Amino acid sequence: MKIVAAKILKKFKVHLLFENGVSGVVDLADIAGEGVFKAWLEPGVFEQMTVAKFGSLEWPGDLDLCPDSLYLRLTSKDPEELFPSLTKDLAYA
Repeated sequence: MKIVAAKILKKFKVHLLFENGVSGVVDLADIAGEGVFKAWLEPGVFEQMTVAKFGSLEWPGDLDLCPDSLYLRLTSKDPEELFPSLTKDLAYA
């Protein structure tokens, strides 16, 4: 799952478009200021967001968010829905 386009709408809210056509807004305010994402609180850092070659969101300082986690956040799907092999692997645990 890759992000093909992203646009900041306002502080910590981003409109995403995925390669499968799914799109919508994710609010990242709940992680802003937490751990490595403390950097987003510095003026201008969050606004430097880019879409990386492999479809993740990236910021200066080696900050990134994987597209799979953002897709799950956007769609409210369970990881097993996106990765069916997880369910099969759990059966052997």
